[in-house]
This record gives sequence, C-alpha cells and structure tokens, in this order.
Amino acid sequence: MPHLVVLLFLWLAFYLVGIVAFFAILITARYPRALFDFNVGVLRWSWRVHYYGYGALATDRYPPFTLAKVPDYPAHLDVAYPERLSRGLVLIKWWLLAIPQYVIVGIFVGGGLWVGIHGSHGNNDWMGGGLVGLLVVVSGVVVLFTGRYPRPLYDFILGMDRWALRVAAYAALMTDRYPPFRLDQGGTDPGSQPARPGPPSPSGMPVAAPPAPAAPGT
Repeated sequence: MPHLVVLLFLWLAFYLVGIVAFFAILITARYPRALFDFNVGVLRWSWRVHYYGYGALATDRYPPFTLAKVPDYPAHLDVAYPERLSRGLVLIKWWLLAIPQYVIVGIFVGGGLWVGIHGSHGNNDWMGGGLVGLLVVVSGVVVLFTGRYPRPLYDFILGMDRWALRVAAYAALMTDRYPPFRLDQGGTDPGSQPARPGPPSPSGMPVAAPPAPAAPGT
C-alpha cells in the first residue's frame, strides 16, 4: 500500500511529463533527457513493485523507494535513451500503431496497461487481472504449500510482463522501435546486459531482466 500511494502521484507526474515530451519531440525530435530519466524511473519503480506483488509475486525482498537503479534488487528495468525520435511517429504510434499491442497486452494484464498509461487513476490496476493475474494467483497457491515457485509459470509470467513493459515504453514515446511480437521467457532479456550495473541495452527497448528466482524465503 505505501508504494501504491507513492506511485499514484508518480504516475500523475508521468502523464504530465509525457505531454511535455510529446510537444518537445514534435518540435525538436528529441525527448528531453531529464524528463526521459524521470519517466524511466517511474516505470522502473512500478516494475519492482509489481515483481514483488501480483505482477509476478517473485521475490520476498521489499522494493526500495527510489527512481534510481538498484543493482542488487532482483528486478531491473532500463530503456536506452534515443538521441532522436521521429516527429511523424509521435503523432500516431501511441494510439494507432499500438492498437494490436494493446489487444494482446489486454489479454495478458486485463486492460491494466491501458489504464496505467492512458487512464485516470495511476498504475494501480496494472497486473490486476488477465492471464498474468490468474497465473500469479496459481503460483502463489503453489508457493504457499510447497515453498517453491514453479519455474515454467515464472518463465511464462515474466515473458508476458516483459511484453507489457515494452509496449508501455513505446506508448510513452520513449522509443520508435516497435515492440516485437515475441514472448521472451525467463533468464536475461535477449539482447540485453545481465541484471547488474552497466550500460543500458542498445536495442532501445526496455530491459526487464530479473534472474531466475530461488525458493521464496531463501
């Protein structure tokens, strides 16, 4: 709950920053770096909270209250800063071009991503339903009785989370690269650096690359 309260205000700021960035890109073809870093930080904070909570339920370690990278936290996210962005794409990519992605992600997260990016009350509903929510509940029941997270479920859930985060970054105007129709399951995000301090992925897409989980509580 403390994180959700903070995220409510952070996502309100995220929307405002996105509006400013929209006009900046339209005029200059650049996303102001300070605004970009702030919005990446909001996505990063949200991902850590959802990895801890019902977006993955994959760690017992409480998420830190920070927008910055936390190298030793088990969930990581980064988006490579684009030096230039298309003025034309900024007008259509977040709604028209992203519609097929919204349909798929809606199945994964029950429409929560659309609410998180375009809605009226923050990011609280992200991962609140859909296939991810159902499988996380199943995983939680298994963990409750066995103390272990089923690896196939973890890999599948992580793949859907990665897909949703890529669409979130694209819809938030952080990249011109269209999200791939690909479910990258488990391990390190393909094409990215391992989850440790280092340069961001050169691909321009968000990296969500937690290591495979140990048994919860260990």
